Amino acid sequence: MEPLAIDGGTPVRTRPFPEWPIYGEAEERHLLEVLHSGKWGGTGRVKLPEFEERFAALHGAAHAVTVVNGTVGITVALLAAGVGPGDEVIMPPYTFIATATSALLFGAIPVFADVEPDTLLLDPDKVEALITPKTKAVVTVHIGGAPSDMTRLKAIAERHRLALIEDSAQAVGAQWEGKGVGAIGDLGTFSFQSSKNINAGEGGIILTNDKALADMAWSLVNVGRIREGAWYQHEHIGWNLRMTEFQAAVLLGQMTRLEEQMERRERNGRLLTELLEDVEGIETLRRDPRITRHAYHLYIFKLAPELADRVDKNEVVRRIGAEGIPVAPGYVSLNRNRAVIREIEQRTGERRPYHCPVSERACEKEALWLHQQVLLGEEADMYDVAKAVKKVVAPLAAGSFGPA
Repeated sequence: MEPLAIDGGTPVRTRPFPEWPIYGEAEERHLLEVLHSGKWGGTGRVKLPEFEERFAALHGAAHAVTVVNGTVGITVALLAAGVGPGDEVIMPPYTFIATATSALLFGAIPVFADVEPDTLLLDPDKVEALITPKTKAVVTVHIGGAPSDMTRLKAIAERHRLALIEDSAQAVGAQWEGKGVGAIGDLGTFSFQSSKNINAGEGGIILTNDKALADMAWSLVNVGRIREGAWYQHEHIGWNLRMTEFQAAVLLGQMTRLEEQMERRERNGRLLTELLEDVEGIETLRRDPRITRHAYHLYIFKLAPELADRVDKNEVVRRIGAEGIPVAPGYVSLNRNRAVIREIEQRTGERRPYHCPVSERACEKEALWLHQQVLLGEEADMYDVAKAVKKVVAPLAAGSFGPA
């Protein structure tokens, strides 16, 4: 049996994966145009209108409002939809902390509904069971770039008259039944933080097909002004949450490569699933056939339950990493995050236990990630990934090594 790299063997791979970010002449040209315009802030409207229009069109949305980052995007979307302090917002715990803190920022209360074990996406059955008179919205997260079950979630939201917000931070360009994410619920939000599939360092955008929601979001982002109003006409309480022209310039450049990159990620993601399905001790996530386009911001796979119960996931991560594959262990389940739970307790005056065993198990024992730049590699690189995973995991599954 070939020795592991961590034990002095030869690693599967020594070549690096593609570096991120990828940029070039398009970004430089747009940035120089903004520089020479002298209109650099979010009120200059040099590149921002073009980017908003192109991004909305990509997802089939009628309206777009750019913002400083994805976290604020969710906050503004919730506020625009009428969610206020003390209102409850149902969301999954298998997500970045910003999904919860975006609500806590103005005093709304996250309520955690568990995820589906075979997708790690928000479980519609769990959502409906948690709805109370205080529930005002559902935030679903298209984790890793895989769209949630928008058909069922939208039906639940409409039945209970709840706002449905799509946290699409990881899902630029993804589609559910041929419809772009972010434009299916009432509002959708995206992030352009440095790791995202299109990247401006920071930044975000809100999409919607509802003009009234778009106008309210715009006002909240523009210190309470109204479109076509006077400069000092502030009809609402709002803040300066605008994206800059420089960020819009970079994003326009990033979009010139998005289609080719999405096709490559999709192709490599499907290949990886084929290769990893044959590895003993590994489970791949189910892809709902209604997902007509996956953004693959992450490629998520899992240690099989029997193996996960007897090995240390972090040690598996260390061993695969030693083979030259940058795999990551992923999140801490938000229902176990002490800062989030403490904040909820302070705001509600009660300690709320959230039982989310699927998310907890994925975070603590099972789920493994590959980040999006790995999927920008060549087909041969995917074979390297699968070879390294098999080299590490198959012996553990067969019991050839002691517990990892």
